[in-house]
Amino acid sequence: MDSILVLTVLIVIFAFAFDFINGFHDTANAIATAVSTKALKPRFAIALAATMNFLGAISFTGVAKTITESIVNPFTLANGQVVILSALLAAIIWNLVTWYFGIPSSSSHAIIGAIAGAAIASAGFHVIEFRGFIGIIEALIFSPILAFTVGFIIYSIFKGSFKNLNLAKTNRRFRFIQIFTAALQAYTHGTNDAQKSMGIITMALITNHYISTSDIPFWVQVGCALAMGLGTSIGGWRIIKTVGANIMKIRPINGVAADLSSAAVIFGATYIHLPVSTTHVISSSILGVGSAHRIKGVKWDTAQRMIVTWVITLPIAAALAAVVYHIVNIFL
Repeated sequence: MDSILVLTVLIVIFAFAFDFINGFHDTANAIATAVSTKALKPRFAIALAATMNFLGAISFTGVAKTITESIVNPFTLANGQVVILSALLAAIIWNLVTWYFGIPSSSSHAIIGAIAGAAIASAGFHVIEFRGFIGIIEALIFSPILAFTVGFIIYSIFKGSFKNLNLAKTNRRFRFIQIFTAALQAYTHGTNDAQKSMGIITMALITNHYISTSDIPFWVQVGCALAMGLGTSIGGWRIIKTVGANIMKIRPINGVAADLSSAAVIFGATYIHLPVSTTHVISSSILGVGSAHRIKGVKWDTAQRMIVTWVITLPIAAALAAVVYHIVNIFL
């Protein structure tokens, strides 16, 4: 069998694997607040998230095109199939390590850092499309700050609007509303996160001359959506525990505010074709809500550990991908 075809098939398989792992690694964030407030039973929450992730994933392709074109140029990338395969392997390794330890790290940081690291190992720093790459980094940096701010504002409005209402009745009403906000958040997660693997597969198809444009093939879109949906269906309880309980004690009104905040930021990024870290956005919106509710009620030690992981993920993934590239290159 043609070696290029074999490598392309391997890349597709590992890209689907990355989306599958992303499903139980990152999607847990989308339903963590609803599960922790008992607005949704765990099994129903996971089924709902899997369905909404699939629908979100097949709705848009703009972020996928950004991944395809804005980190490296797939039309001129030397040894591109090995670069892409190495990036996927490195990102998968990092995702599994952080999932095992229950750390809500960013799959987006992992794959973007890994692509850059493997490409640099292949051809040097000049291979990076710095204008597009810096734009992606800016989105990854500023989206959590925006999510924190929006979460703080929305919960402050809620707190002022509902302060004179009966607490038990308010919690019951917001617990019902949270079913819909959790579904919305899972949908927006699918619109952004699943597209990263779509972009990577498309990059491989261009590099190996199977397609000549950056348009995302429909089978790639459906395949990545299914992989993420299946991954979501097996859950991510370690991450749910960290995001849903270890940042602050979440009540239904807190959960609704956090869900609306993060969904707005993620969908806004999808609309302008920018990849963001759903993990960062969701966790930051919870921190913003917690700060507006009672700043001393936020478990800042957990937040500090998460921030450290966010900062180190991109450079570690890049370095790991460079190492993996040299290892894979020996055997291919």
